[in-house]
Amino acid sequence: MSDVSPPTNGPSSYGSPAPPTHGLPRTLAELRASGHIRRPVAAEVRENLVRHMAEGTPRFPGVHGFDDTVLPALERALLAGHDVVLLGERGQGKSRLLRCLTGLLDEWTPVVEGCPVNDHPYAPVCPTCRRRTGPEGEDLPVAWLHRSHRFTEKLATPDTGVGELVGDVDPARLAEGRSLGDPETLHHGLVPRANRGVFCLNELPDLAPRVQVALFDVLEERGVQVRGYDLRLPLDLLLVASANPEDYTSRGRIVTPLKDRFGSQVRTHYPTREADEIALIRQEADLSDGTVVPAHLLEAVARFTRLVRRHKKVDPRSGVSVRFSVAAAETAAASALRRAAVSGEEAPVARVADLPSVVEPVLGKVEFELGAQEEGTELLHALLRRAVSEVYRARLGHLDLGPLTERFSGGATVESGDLVGASALLEEVGPVPGLAAMIETAAPEAEDGPPGPGLAAAVLELALEGLYLERRLSKDTRAEGGTYRF
Repeated sequence: MSDVSPPTNGPSSYGSPAPPTHGLPRTLAELRASGHIRRPVAAEVRENLVRHMAEGTPRFPGVHGFDDTVLPALERALLAGHDVVLLGERGQGKSRLLRCLTGLLDEWTPVVEGCPVNDHPYAPVCPTCRRRTGPEGEDLPVAWLHRSHRFTEKLATPDTGVGELVGDVDPARLAEGRSLGDPETLHHGLVPRANRGVFCLNELPDLAPRVQVALFDVLEERGVQVRGYDLRLPLDLLLVASANPEDYTSRGRIVTPLKDRFGSQVRTHYPTREADEIALIRQEADLSDGTVVPAHLLEAVARFTRLVRRHKKVDPRSGVSVRFSVAAAETAAASALRRAAVSGEEAPVARVADLPSVVEPVLGKVEFELGAQEEGTELLHALLRRAVSEVYRARLGHLDLGPLTERFSGGATVESGDLVGASALLEEVGPVPGLAAMIETAAPEAEDGPPGPGLAAAVLELALEGLYLERRLSKDTRAEGGTYRF
């Protein structure tokens, strides 16, 4: 690329396009004079990827847990110039990963102004642009396309047709008097319109086999054929797809010749580290209403998700999506907001009392093995209690909580629940020696300033619940719902 070409920023810079800088070539003659060099999309991605790796800048922002497994395989595929299919269970971040490929394109690229398939001015491929090159010559107008407009995504469904993907005859153009043999009567589908960009096909096995066959030419010959027209469009694009491995034998399958035409297959997975799971929850959960979800509660949700994912009565072929943990965190925050509205708290903070409310909303996100569906709710509650117990042991298990247990000697009780405000809980428990140390250990986010009553109540309730799960305290749940007494 010449010095007059628009700057190429890092992958994280794509999004809403900014206006092009002044002085960019606006005609074919100006583009040639600028020294611009045309590159295929595969070469463009390869060169930008190599540059980002050399500079150490993020190549796939927002993707967690794939650094040592998926990303090296994907990078090798892109460096080889391959079309790629990602295989993985639901909610493993396949679509997000594929969308990041846009950031490996040049920020701006020249196209023939008004071309429906984004022809490069040096080598137009559609019949209309080839016809224009004669009379317009070096005055052919040039426009600049931002990389955010060079990514086309299609969710494959059983009713997706060949015309939608590849193209079809346009009746309106026939009505204008054009003949059936005129290639300009064709309406280009999504794949030709993604020319000189990235085309992403999600849930590829859901396409009917006859539609998958229509992609053979795109992958092998880089062309399309529409309704018997011998219309050759030498497309320049990167074709990527996602699929669930179980789709090979259940809902649908990728036909063997199409699988063979993909250059690389990359297997994805769920986060293997708890820290990555928590990072995904923080990134994806909508917690922007001012409700605080403490770190120990996010850890409990992450551990809960991982326990469900590994349980023998949960169908591993379906998997437990990251959406499960995101929905659980959002539900816990909503429960805290509800409590704040009822009790008059000014700063809602989620507590352990809010966690039981997440089970019913996420129940539909889990596929159980045959015969285990009836006990699904009970199973999730049991795994949630286990996750809370693990967090208690990890964060407070090493502390001496004897002063707290002494508070309950002599038959004293404390009432808590999803509608018991933080101030009411702290007042009922009274002064607790060592509470400051408990907060410092369990809630490191409080180091920036003195913890409010919401965070203090959240840590105290973690301690109470942990002591109950360790059988050092008793707990009675009232029949009316979310109120219980230690």
